[in-house]
Amino acid sequence: MALDSAQLSAFAAVVDEGSFERAAAVLHVTRSAVSQRIKLLEERVGQVLVRRAAPCTPTEAGQALYRHAREVALSEADALDAIGGGQHTSTRLAVGVNADSLATWLPLAMARAAEGQNITFDIHVEDQDHSANLLREGRVMAAVTADPQPVQGCKVLPLGVLRYRALASPAFMQRHFAAGVTAATLAQAPMLVFNRKDALQERFVRRVTRRAIAPPVHWLPEAHAFVTTTRAGLGWGMIPDPMVVDARKAGELVELIPGKPVDVALYWQYWRLNVRTLNHMTEAVREAAASVLLGTAVKG
Repeated sequence: MALDSAQLSAFAAVVDEGSFERAAAVLHVTRSAVSQRIKLLEERVGQVLVRRAAPCTPTEAGQALYRHAREVALSEADALDAIGGGQHTSTRLAVGVNADSLATWLPLAMARAAEGQNITFDIHVEDQDHSANLLREGRVMAAVTADPQPVQGCKVLPLGVLRYRALASPAFMQRHFAAGVTAATLAQAPMLVFNRKDALQERFVRRVTRRAIAPPVHWLPEAHAFVTTTRAGLGWGMIPDPMVVDARKAGELVELIPGKPVDVALYWQYWRLNVRTLNHMTEAVREAAASVLLGTAVKG
């Protein structure tokens, strides 16, 4: 069953932009034209493809078709580039990534991948334990994830280990842990957590105390602010080594328990699609990750 390319492009634009109005602006057509193309496409496949909400999202059937639309767009851009006809056409790469990788090594990979190529990035920030879901939903074509099991239709590249440490300011340590880091003191000391999906602090606490506790929590969903707030003494939190090299050397941040890091192995999962743009991005990710991440994790 052949699909109309204009209808497919309109569908992908609605999913990308989250609304019919913004999709129309991107495609330089009217909203009614986008609506008509989506309607005809849904009639063609016999299923509803878009949930008309704010934002618009693909249905389960739409997720599969969205991936097809993006694969077609990538393949077409690759073919045009091969024959020298794609100089004025940018290739959009949708990538899922955890906030700490985005705050440390991934921008280097993005810059390297964009060298000599007309690429635009659509970055989706998601916890590393959940970013593979973006691939399953068809919302991204590659993701940095802690999941080593390949999503259907994807390849997996091990990247290395991002090491986290439980850190706090010296003043915070004196206020809350003068008697030592124990279950009792951890239960009273304010804890910084990135968001509701962030389990690193809980993982550290369980490792130290062998039980669950419920300390006061500050929710702080921004990577650099997380570090700044920890340095200011509002709470303790798990922070990746690459973000705090200078702060630790200067004594502005110290470990709650030295030698007790939490290591997170990261992987690059990407569509099993042999196109130059995605292959180039994968190589850039491999090189950038190798320059920052560790090769092995601490056991225990």
